[in-house]
Amino acid sequence: MTERHNPRTAEGKIAPEEHREEPVVRDKRRIDPSTGAVRPEAVKSAQGSRPEGPLGARPAAPPAGQPADAKAEAGAAEDRVATLERQVAERTADLQRLQADYINYRRRVERDREAVRETAVVNVLANLLPVLDDIGRARDHGELEGGFRSVGEALEATVEKLGLQRFGAAGEPFDPTVHEALMHSYSADVTEPTAVQVLQPGYRFGDRVVRPARVAVAEPEAAPAEADDTGPDDASDDGSAPTDE
Repeated sequence: MTERHNPRTAEGKIAPEEHREEPVVRDKRRIDPSTGAVRPEAVKSAQGSRPEGPLGARPAAPPAGQPADAKAEAGAAEDRVATLERQVAERTADLQRLQADYINYRRRVERDREAVRETAVVNVLANLLPVLDDIGRARDHGELEGGFRSVGEALEATVEKLGLQRFGAAGEPFDPTVHEALMHSYSADVTEPTAVQVLQPGYRFGDRVVRPARVAVAEPEAAPAEADDTGPDDASDDGSAPTDE
C-alpha cells in the first residue's frame, strides 16, 4: 500500500513544482518478496493484535459482579451434589430391599419345593406300607424264602434309602405322639405306661410320622389301700363301746 502526499498547500492551492514532495512508498507486506520469509514486524503486529485465549494467555478481567456469581454457582453445585447423594442413597436402599426380597423369595421357593417333594415321597411310601407289613409277617412265620426273600429285602432296602425308618419295639415307654394303643392292661412288671407288645410297626420319614406304631399298653397296678382304723383308741378288747359313768 502506498501513500501519496497531496501537492496542495494548506490554503488549497497547488504548490509550485519546485516545492512539491516526492511520494513516499511504504511496504507493509507481511512476507518479504525477495526471501519469502515472514517479516519480524508482521509477527510482532500479529502478536499484539491477537486476543489472548485459554492457551496460556492472560484471562480477561472478570466483571464487577463475578465474586457473587461464583458463590451462587458454588452453592448451586453443592445443592446438586447433595441431591444426587440423597438419590443415590435412596436407590441403594431400594436395591438392598429388592435383593433381600429376592433372597427371601428364593428361600421360600426352595422350601416349598422341598415340601412338595417330601409330600410326594411320603405318599408313595405310605402306599407301600401294606406290602412291607406282608413281608414282615412272612418273615415272622418263616415264609420269606427263595426269590420272594430277595424281592422283599430289595424293597426294604429301597424304601430305607428313600428315608423311611421303622420304629416300635416291645418295652418302649408309651408315647401317644408315635404310638397308637390298641390294647390296654395292668401289670406289676412295669412302672409306667409301656408298650408291651407291638401289633404293627410304625414308620417315619424324617420328622414326619407316616404311621404310628400300634401297640398293646400295660400300666402299673394300683397299690392296695391300707386298712383304716375303724375303732376309737380307747375301745375295749371285746369291741364293745365304752360307757359313760
